[in-house]
Amino acid sequence: MAWLNSRHTQAFADARVEFASANLINPTSCQNAFRMEEEGGEEEEKKRAQTVGGSWDYVINCAAETKPGQTDPVYQEGILKLSLNCATEAVKCKAKRYLELSTGSMCSDEKVPQKEDCPIEPWTMVGKYKAKVEQELIAIKDLPYTILRLPICYGVGDRKGLTPRIIIAGIYKHLGETMKLLWTGTMKMNVVHVEDVCGSIWELLQTDRTLHETINVCDDSDATQGLISELLADMFAIKIDYWGVTMSNMTKLDMAGAIEEINDRHLGPWAELCQRDGVQNTPLTPYMDQELLFQKHLHLSNEKLKSYGYKLRRPRITRELLEEIVQDFIDMGHFPRTLLG
Repeated sequence: MAWLNSRHTQAFADARVEFASANLINPTSCQNAFRMEEEGGEEEEKKRAQTVGGSWDYVINCAAETKPGQTDPVYQEGILKLSLNCATEAVKCKAKRYLELSTGSMCSDEKVPQKEDCPIEPWTMVGKYKAKVEQELIAIKDLPYTILRLPICYGVGDRKGLTPRIIIAGIYKHLGETMKLLWTGTMKMNVVHVEDVCGSIWELLQTDRTLHETINVCDDSDATQGLISELLADMFAIKIDYWGVTMSNMTKLDMAGAIEEINDRHLGPWAELCQRDGVQNTPLTPYMDQELLFQKHLHLSNEKLKSYGYKLRRPRITRELLEEIVQDFIDMGHFPRTLLG
């Protein structure tokens, strides 16, 4: 809640919203989070659950430990256990639908957009445990699930996704140097705008055709590292280049060391920029975990999504959409103002 912009803060303040904070990893806390308090108190709630058949129409699980570079036990609890707790409670309250946000990092292929029935070969820890969640949800009796697989999410308010790359591009503007990236510009990095994540969640819940289905939610950009980098180069007036496959492969000899060196090169200038522009406290960072820099192609087909009649609100990533992200952070005092000038 501390880092929300004014629009998101106002959404939580809406009279229709009841906000509750709970540790969903703990079964008891999770159960309490599903409790619906209305006039009449707890006894009335129990009667309603018995007569009506539950309290919630939709249970949408957006919660998960998505920070890269954590240990197995952290993901075991923060992804697998958390999701199963929520799914279990959804069955108990006889929810009409349980929707799980998963990841599209399930199978890497440069040439062919991967459909939902692709081989499950996740290359990130989050992907590994989200794959386990998907398998477990299918096995839960009476769970009316729908699974949405997401690529890289971006949009106003998102601090992960593309934001570290945006920050790094700004740093190279400050340094007056060429931004040189691992691998090549052809590496697939498919994206989806947060408005389409929210829009697809709601629309796909409105039809029984999506019951017990897994669906990729991806835009039409067919984005690559090159496309995204070109937009950033245009936005910050910098030059870009690539190390290429041969040189990048050499980092595998000491991937952790190479990534540490890259992060060290960025963290110092970022601190200088924040100090110069009076950014006193920011959740933003240029730090990138090595998982985010693997030579893997995030390449998804959105054919199934469109078969349900969904029309993308933001079909293609643009410079203007990236500038919206930065301007919002500037307005909140989280991003150096002079970088966008």
